[in-house]
Amino acid sequence: MKILAIETSCDETAAAVVEDLPAGRQVELKILSNIVASSTAMHEKYGGIVPEVAAREQLKCIIPVITEALSGLDLHKDIDAIAVTVGPGLIGSLLVGVETAKTLAFVTDKPIIPVNHVIAHMYANFVRDESSVVSRQSSDLKMNRLKAEDGRLIAFPAISLVVSGGHTELYLMKSVKELQWLGGTLDDAAGECFDKTARLLGFGHGGGLAIEKAASKKSDGKIKLPRPMMDESFNFSFSGLKTAVMREWKKLNNPELASAFAHEIQESITDVLV
Repeated sequence: MKILAIETSCDETAAAVVEDLPAGRQVELKILSNIVASSTAMHEKYGGIVPEVAAREQLKCIIPVITEALSGLDLHKDIDAIAVTVGPGLIGSLLVGVETAKTLAFVTDKPIIPVNHVIAHMYANFVRDESSVVSRQSSDLKMNRLKAEDGRLIAFPAISLVVSGGHTELYLMKSVKELQWLGGTLDDAAGECFDKTARLLGFGHGGGLAIEKAASKKSDGKIKLPRPMMDESFNFSFSGLKTAVMREWKKLNNPELASAFAHEIQESITDVLV
């Protein structure tokens, strides 16, 4: 069985073809293609992702990306279903992917598989290598076990933490197919906190990586930031941390402290998550 998958939840445009091959007592999952068109460079001049700009760029990219993902395959004859991200995400971007998938499904008479991309983040950890066949013993599926990306066998129930630019969610994975939402951010996501504070410190767009690089430099420990909601339920909150960074940065008014701030921001967010 071959599935065409389409992903447009934020600024990137992606398409992949996955093949699921039953083989005796094994289930073999093979990624035949994985094509991603990024618009990161375009958004850098704005200091962040502009939803309308992202959606317009995706309108240009979606067909070429799908065409490349289907290279050597016939959409009508070789593809059995079409999977597409239906949320959460930027509404304009989601519409590009969903409407494209619906159109392709209509003209080819293929079923559509709606995908929650936050939950997909969790299951992506069980795909270990794009270049080769990924094997999962069917007995492991029955016994509530899956192999993670690093080869470790994960036994359920398990806790799963999803952290991205727009989402910070905690799930209890009771089984391979049964999930229970435990908590999430009440305001800003951890990734957004990284991005906004990086911009404040002058690191520009794509702040998570910039914060990490700056944080690797030695810190004297003079910068102290709060660890919000460390002991309150399973929810998170990062808007207060963002405000604290802004307040301290303006008060100290010293660009030489940027690395020290980056170190403490990373430590604070990580302490809360872990």
